[in-house]
Amino acid sequence: MEPQLLHSVTDSVATVVIHHPAKRNAMTAAMWRALPPLLGTLAADPAVRALVLTGEGGTFCAGADISTLEGSPQEAQGLAVAAEEALAAFPKPTLAAIRGHCVGGGSQLAAACDLRFAEDGALFGVTPAKLGIVYPASSTRRLASLVGPAATKYLLFSGELIDAGRALRTGLVDEVLPEGELGKRVTEFTRILVSRSQLTQAAAKEFADGRTDRDEHWAEQARGSGDTAEGVAAFLERRQPRFTWNVPTSG
Repeated sequence: MEPQLLHSVTDSVATVVIHHPAKRNAMTAAMWRALPPLLGTLAADPAVRALVLTGEGGTFCAGADISTLEGSPQEAQGLAVAAEEALAAFPKPTLAAIRGHCVGGGSQLAAACDLRFAEDGALFGVTPAKLGIVYPASSTRRLASLVGPAATKYLLFSGELIDAGRALRTGLVDEVLPEGELGKRVTEFTRILVSRSQLTQAAAKEFADGRTDRDEHWAEQARGSGDTAEGVAAFLERRQPRFTWNVPTSG
């Protein structure tokens, strides 16, 4: 099978699989280009309420497949940044399920997700210093917002790999699961995500990512959604709520 991004939707969860096992799921130029339109399609699908990004087999993504990148390093870097930004802008909860290597462009993609769950034994690295590349400002800021300035400098200055335990301590990942349990935990957690109010999640995602100019927009959405009334009624009636608000397809 050619290197590509595979995707499926099951029980309201879209799963995107980075498939290039011959090179530890390194992203080709075509794969970088394919990710933003794929995410746009999934974002517009009302059946999708959460998204999981993962890699084929026992590794997440070893970065960019340099042999496939055309043009200058800056042009190649632009493809990765465009894909990263499209993932960060996905309007529904996103979760990276990480096994094995999560390095270079793989770390860019993982950092752009809302949450990161890793299997014990995973390795993480941000490696532009090994190639003499200036890491993008937006990617550096995103990494620093997760792990803080000191850990960001450690990763970027050295290019060294860190294990899942250290990634958890620095905040690069949210949970570390024993070998063989990652898939079960991701399924369990995404089932929780899709049962919750998409209105709450969409607003929280914007606010947590630093956007502060849409308070009135979200107040208006809340007034017209019915989610609050349904949540309160379900609580009083001791049943599961049936939330109906969906992210508008226009974004």
